[in-house]
Amino acid sequence: MNTKVNLAGVELKNPVMTASGTFGSGEEYSEFVDLSRLGAVVTKGVANVPWPGNPTPRIAEVHGGMLNAIGLQNPGIDVFVKRDIPFLKQYDTKIIVNVCGKTTEDYIEVVERLGDEPVDLLEINISCPNVKEGGIAFGQDPKAVEAITREVKRHAKQPVIMKLSPNVTDITVMAKAAEAGGADVLSLINTLTGMKIDINRRTFAIANKTGGMSGPAVKPVAVRMVYQVASAVKLPLIGMGGIATAEDALEFIMAGATAVSVGTANFYNPYATVEIAEGIESYMAKHQVEDIRQLIGCVK
Repeated sequence: MNTKVNLAGVELKNPVMTASGTFGSGEEYSEFVDLSRLGAVVTKGVANVPWPGNPTPRIAEVHGGMLNAIGLQNPGIDVFVKRDIPFLKQYDTKIIVNVCGKTTEDYIEVVERLGDEPVDLLEINISCPNVKEGGIAFGQDPKAVEAITREVKRHAKQPVIMKLSPNVTDITVMAKAAEAGGADVLSLINTLTGMKIDINRRTFAIANKTGGMSGPAVKPVAVRMVYQVASAVKLPLIGMGGIATAEDALEFIMAGATAVSVGTANFYNPYATVEIAEGIESYMAKHQVEDIRQLIGCVK
């Protein structure tokens, strides 16, 4: 039974990976999960300099998920290269580094620093606010998506994954823009924008007012978007958004995703990723599926 999948020439032993920002860089989860059992570990977003993140409170539970406005707090590329990459290299898994920035130059600086590091793929978080364009996210303007993709590709030594924001009118327009810019892989979806109000305090539950909504409630939206994008571009896709079980993961794979990322589920079930990988194998055995590629995009 073959569970291997290929992302832009990088072979993963199975299609299950972590979603950026929900797994740190793997160290805190390594007590629960043998990282070598995963197809890849996707790190928390890394910027060119340390980011302090947003003021607190910055997390709120909602029905069917959570809101977060962490603000991409991270120690910066120097600490990441010195501390996190050597830790991950102990395991037999692929390393995908999520990159964030406030300007195109910020992204390029990180991408160039990672050029000679032993990491396998770069995932570019274009849901970051573009400070030069008045704070609108890079990923909400197709021209900006294409331009930043092209620029990153010019400097990147590893294959480039563009992580798409769902907070747009038509996700396929953004996907095609990333493809035109030379993206190797697309990942989707990032969080939906949401809000919660604390009626007792009569104020916002999160200091940032809005936050990114993730968890089971976003899954049907994410599956629909993956299906649409799979029909619109010729690139491999990484599907994510509310995946908590092998059944969830298989929905994304059948909709057209080559691989899947598990995010919010890690917070309440640190074993989720390995359970999902094993569940996919059980499904394949039960239904006599010899090769996982038979399932990718099988629902038309």
